[in-house]
Amino acid sequence: MIIARGVTKRYGRVVAVRNVSFELPAGQSMAFWGSNGAGKTTMIRCLLGVTRFRGIASIGSNSVKRRGRAARALVGYVPQELAFHDDVRLGSAMALFASLRRVDRASAHGSLDRVGLSGHERKRLRDLSGGMKQRLALAIAMLGDPPVIVLDEPTSNLDAAGRGEVVRTLQQLRQSGKTLVFASHRPDEIITLADTVIVLDKGIVDRVTTPRELWPTEKPVQVVRLYLSTASEAEAAQALREAGHAVHINGQGLCVAVPRDRKAEPIGVLERKSILVRNIEVLDDVRLPEGST
Repeated sequence: MIIARGVTKRYGRVVAVRNVSFELPAGQSMAFWGSNGAGKTTMIRCLLGVTRFRGIASIGSNSVKRRGRAARALVGYVPQELAFHDDVRLGSAMALFASLRRVDRASAHGSLDRVGLSGHERKRLRDLSGGMKQRLALAIAMLGDPPVIVLDEPTSNLDAAGRGEVVRTLQQLRQSGKTLVFASHRPDEIITLADTVIVLDKGIVDRVTTPRELWPTEKPVQVVRLYLSTASEAEAAQALREAGHAVHINGQGLCVAVPRDRKAEPIGVLERKSILVRNIEVLDDVRLPEGST
């Protein structure tokens, strides 16, 4: 369904992504995972054909360079930052986007029903929770029933309740046979939603793997944030990666996902490198779904 070969994007002297290649079959789900600045959003923009790049990318046999409109017609896209007019009612917003996509009202209502928003049409957008707004963005992306859904950090600005709403909706879309491509820095989302994970580090593919290979355990995975007393986050992250841990840097400590019975391991790795941890914060418990690979 989606093919990338040697995708490279430069902004002046800065290489945002370098030589990224992969194939994603129809009905599968793939995540771009990495720290801020790893190249996740740039890679999505290249796949959508909205930014120029070197290399080859195609969606459903349509080159995003030569047949960009046809390729994008197969895609429903949910950006990281949503831009809605607060005074508009949900139903009116949906009707507007349906007309732009040339979709009838019945299909628009079906899209709302699919994400659990049917019956909320009279609500103004300013009265919606963050999770409901994100599900509205998903409903808009689903107009015309595209086979591919692309999302950029779908839950980055949501609280725990909102994240749960959106992830459950994405699980349903995945189970219905949609092809999902998403960027995320949250291991729990990747464990729940992804079949394949492309780990990006400074625009380069560090590895192509699976949630099971990143976190090889049947036990719940606990996401912890480590705050450092010494050394830079980049130095500490490198030490953890060399020890086999998947790490995310977000400017507020290092996020590491480990089995609950091994949460002290990252601290031990850093101590052996003379890197001291000032504080540790427990974030989420997540469990690998049955049958995940």
